[in-house]
Amino acid sequence: MTNSRPVIDDKVIARYKRWVTWTLVTLYLLVMIGSIVRATGAGMGCPDWPTCFGSWIPPTDVSQLPENYKEIYGAKLKGEIEFNPVKTWIEYVNRLFGVFTGAWIFLTLLASIPFLKSDRKSIFFLSLGAFLLVGFQGWLGAQVVATELHPVMVTLHMLLAIVIIFVLLYAYAKVSYIDKVKIERLQGKKRALNIWVILSIAIVTIQLVLGTQVREAIDLAVVALGYEGRSRWVEASGTIYLIHRSFSILVLLVNAILFAQVRKNTEGRGIMNRLAGYIVGIVGLEIISGIILGYFSMPAVLQPVHLTLAVLLLGLQFVLFLFLNAEEIFEKRGAVIAADL
Repeated sequence: MTNSRPVIDDKVIARYKRWVTWTLVTLYLLVMIGSIVRATGAGMGCPDWPTCFGSWIPPTDVSQLPENYKEIYGAKLKGEIEFNPVKTWIEYVNRLFGVFTGAWIFLTLLASIPFLKSDRKSIFFLSLGAFLLVGFQGWLGAQVVATELHPVMVTLHMLLAIVIIFVLLYAYAKVSYIDKVKIERLQGKKRALNIWVILSIAIVTIQLVLGTQVREAIDLAVVALGYEGRSRWVEASGTIYLIHRSFSILVLLVNAILFAQVRKNTEGRGIMNRLAGYIVGIVGLEIISGIILGYFSMPAVLQPVHLTLAVLLLGLQFVLFLFLNAEEIFEKRGAVIAADL
């Protein structure tokens, strides 16, 4: 497989690759922080947006709030409000980190500008798309607060974060291809290997959706049992948890076969073998964290880890698909999903 070198300086490529890598790291951290907000019930720790209790710097003690703060904010929260500084600051840090992530994406956009003058203009447009989506994500975050954590809005907020990650992963894979990353030569049929990659992505996506349903069932259990009833959350979540747990066997099986197929059908050890190895490792960690969550009373520290691993797993599978089809995706002008603009 031969990579073509675009007419662009190596320093520009290296700088962009560095920025997009760190931006992806911040995005995955943001997913984890968002999950911490959900796991701790801190989503309405700030009952207004973009301020928090009417201030740009949240209070640390109830004495800093008006005496009638429950009347001011209670109607929005159906009268159930008791100031909790820990939850307030967890939500506020989530917002601050969202702004921080937006700044990284803007810097990545700036680093992509030189690509406009090359034959790889799509790097710029991918970066621009990610930046615009982050702006929309900020608006969607405001709607999450406005709708008092409506489950549909919360799920849409998470799914958009995954879309932004995928856009930047696409840009990362493309610039890595330009930078002549080592992609193994295929020995077997690419079609069969593509089927396994696509199947693994589909299976993990289904498992992620099932996980969101489990999360919603857990939320109902929290309302019924409170945080002191954590040991009974799994039992209260019902059938959906059992389906999610059983489905993990299929996730492990499909991704193990994918790993074996990549090893069998590639010559040498390059980026695809590394990605396949990471995928199997993440699946193992995901299953271990799921077992601990299910059998050890849902430890709060593992809930965000479990979700972040799932999103990371999807990202690795997506990048594997891109490198498996790198020539067709990144070179052929007629490729719908990757043609340079």
